[in-house]
Amino acid sequence: MKRKFNILLLSLLFAFASCSFTSKTFEDSDKDRLLIQLITYLLEQGHFEPRQINDALSERIFTNFLDVLDPYKRYYYNSDFKEFERYKTSIDDELRDLSLDFFNLAYNRLLMRMQESKAIYTEILSKPFDFSKSEEFDADYDNLVYVRTKAQLKDRWRKQLKLSTLYNYHDQLEEGKNKPDDLTTEAGVESKAREMTLNTMNENFDNLSELNRDDFFAFYLNVIATEFDPHTYYFAPSRKDQFDAEMKGTYEGIGARLYKRSGNIVISELIPGGAAWRQDLLKVGDIILKVRQEDETEPVVVSDMRLNDAIKFIKGPKDTTVYLTVKRLDGTIEELGIPRDKIELEETYAKSTTVTKKGYKYGLINLPKFYIDFDNYNNRNAASDVKNHIISLKEEGMDGLVIDLRNNGGGSLKTVVDIAGLFIKEGPVVQVRSTGQNKEVLKDRDKSIVWDGPLVILVNEFSASASEILAAAMQDYNRAIVIGSRQTYGKGTVQNVIDLNRMIKSNTHGDMGALKFTTQKYYRINGGSTQLKGVNSDIELPSRYSYMEMGEREQSSSLDWDEIEPANYVEWSKNYNYDLVSELSRKRTASNHFINLIDANAKWIKNLDEDKSLPLNYEVYKKQLSEREKAAKVFDTLNTYNSNLSFNNLVVDMQIIQKDSVYAAKMNRWHSDLTKDVYINEAINVLLDISQLAKSKKVTGVNN
Repeated sequence: MKRKFNILLLSLLFAFASCSFTSKTFEDSDKDRLLIQLITYLLEQGHFEPRQINDALSERIFTNFLDVLDPYKRYYYNSDFKEFERYKTSIDDELRDLSLDFFNLAYNRLLMRMQESKAIYTEILSKPFDFSKSEEFDADYDNLVYVRTKAQLKDRWRKQLKLSTLYNYHDQLEEGKNKPDDLTTEAGVESKAREMTLNTMNENFDNLSELNRDDFFAFYLNVIATEFDPHTYYFAPSRKDQFDAEMKGTYEGIGARLYKRSGNIVISELIPGGAAWRQDLLKVGDIILKVRQEDETEPVVVSDMRLNDAIKFIKGPKDTTVYLTVKRLDGTIEELGIPRDKIELEETYAKSTTVTKKGYKYGLINLPKFYIDFDNYNNRNAASDVKNHIISLKEEGMDGLVIDLRNNGGGSLKTVVDIAGLFIKEGPVVQVRSTGQNKEVLKDRDKSIVWDGPLVILVNEFSASASEILAAAMQDYNRAIVIGSRQTYGKGTVQNVIDLNRMIKSNTHGDMGALKFTTQKYYRINGGSTQLKGVNSDIELPSRYSYMEMGEREQSSSLDWDEIEPANYVEWSKNYNYDLVSELSRKRTASNHFINLIDANAKWIKNLDEDKSLPLNYEVYKKQLSEREKAAKVFDTLNTYNSNLSFNNLVVDMQIIQKDSVYAAKMNRWHSDLTKDVYINEAINVLLDISQLAKSKKVTGVNN
């Protein structure tokens, strides 16, 4: 598969080399036009199922871009929309002509309307709200229309601000009940609530001011890209760096997370094990004022910079030092020399534990992502980590294994093929098809099996892409039993990333970013696609999202479901009688109070989501809130669930835990969460059923 994509890339690069525009020298002001030319070319020539760039596509880009800029219709007027509308069916022509007229008009008008709106909300919040008035706020944003007058716009802002202030007002009154000495007049509480809303609005506008024209143009490019399918995406340079770090699970820097607050760049977290955390000089809450490199004498003032721009000065290669001038919480100012190092994002990586039930020991591997270093597969990746976890679990006498893929959105296709190969002797894992080409069957060619015992795959509505490949392959081989939501996310497409800088002969524009676009679809080895339909669980369990509209099937630009010929494969020879095990689980969970309560809670959440009319009268709001809190109490017992299972660290982990208190705390927290996880408990029950079946060849009862 990678070879085919490399051929595609080479052909695209060669085609670009013959295009006339590559020999043209572009001015900096033409960077946006160059980006449009690069991206539209790649989408038309390289996308798995390219859309026609025509009037119909133009209309969708028009509508979706305005929705991105003004989703709640609180900025633009109907007169603005009418002015924009002349571009509704001509954006396709603009893309061909490399024109930016529509973008420039919509963007510049937004900036103007935002400044006007800041004056509007400031004026509204300068006067008290009347919470005794009977009125409602309509939260059905999809059906909103643009206002025609400034009075209508002010009223729309007024209702939104009144709603936010009403929430603050109620919270302040409730807090006052517990502090009667601090309780002031209701007018004083209302004034304080408005002040809180004003502060929130000012912070929101400060954050918006962090966005510059390049950011908004990236939004525009992504509206164009996602019309081809939901997973085609333009990465601005900073977003590409973030994507690479997430896929690798590593980056080079000081190991601190930052955020912008009231115009200041503030330390929000020190990553455990990172350089700053180990040094223990930088503290959460410190404000970064200046940044100086080790080979420079003069620092750069970053206090008024955009966050992304400041981060560029702070990050850097390992084994270098960056000097930060920080303001402490007590007001003191000092310069700190912080070493840079390779930072590992542990939340990306697989982790494992063991649990014993009725004399059997079971292993659990949590895999958050199918991570990989695209530059060097021999570096740490999901497949090698999972293999090492399995080996360690086997050394501790594991009788069965659960792989938890809940909320795993996917990642590297190669790692999922290698992970599947850990559980089968050899054979196909997934089929991949490119436009106009024969299918390619990706196989496990390693005849060794790392784990041949009972296997459970745990999924939910957010298990996508590579997660679905692994679950589907194990299901088709009858190698594992899949437990979880009715179906997984339903993403059956493969994306590749092209560095746009490689497409230009002589780049004078700086980093152009990258394009992630769909080049292939993948199929189960039984021939069916997971696109839209996902993977259906063998044992279906409800979740709080069971009745919500989500997944690939809810995306307007998703590719269709289809199927191809099945691959040649032989089902797993060991029979764990999954049909009987599934039936035992269904009987057990049908009478499980907590699982039934989760289903009832999901229906309740769905009903709440459908209610778009929100009261702005305090007494009505308080009554509604009281009724909902009373109804919610029925579900409070969900927080009391405890499986009473005891999870234990592996021997290899104990060596780390003895040296790293933060790692120890994280593992303890994870184990505590696992005991409160009804899905994990049922997965262990299923493994226990398999163990007991294997031992007795029959089942005399079911597990509680």
